[in-house]
Amino acid sequence: MNTCDLCDLHDAQVRVLDLPLRDFGGRLAFNGLVSTIRADEDNSRVREAVAEPGQGRVLVVDAGGSTRRAMLGDLLAARAAENGWAGVVVFGVIRDSGAIGGLNLGVKALGVCPRKTDKLGEGERDVDVEFGGIRIRPGDWLCADEDGVVVADTDLR
Repeated sequence: MNTCDLCDLHDAQVRVLDLPLRDFGGRLAFNGLVSTIRADEDNSRVREAVAEPGQGRVLVVDAGGSTRRAMLGDLLAARAAENGWAGVVVFGVIRDSGAIGGLNLGVKALGVCPRKTDKLGEGERDVDVEFGGIRIRPGDWLCADEDGVVVADTDLR
C-alpha cells in the first residue's frame, strides 16, 4: 500500500511528515516498525543501531535538521542493508549519495553534505522525536515512498 492510499483510507490514523525530504536509497518505497535516534552532529548511535539486526525496521534519525554534518554515509548504509533494515529517515543530511543509491535500502533525508560527523558517543536511542510537524515514537509504524512519509500507531496495511 502506498502513502496516498494510506491517507485516503486511514486519514484519521496517519500522521504525515511535513518536510521536503529527498530519496537517496536504492529502494524508494519501504515500511516497518520505527526505531529512533536523536543526536546532534554525532552518528555514534546510528553506527550502533545499524550494526544490530534490523528485522525490517525503519531507523528514524532526528539530527535537528542540521545540514553541517552527514549522519549517514555509504558504509553505515551498507551495514543497515546487510543487517535487514528496511530504511533510514534522516532529519538532517547524508553523504556518499551515489553509493547509497545502489543499495537495497530506503533512505530519505533533507539533502547531502560531504563532511562526516564527530564520533563522541553522544545521542539517545529509542526516544520520542518530533520534527516535520509530527511526533514519532519507537514502535510506531512508518510507510515511505516517492510521495512522502506517513506514520501510524500500528501497521495499517
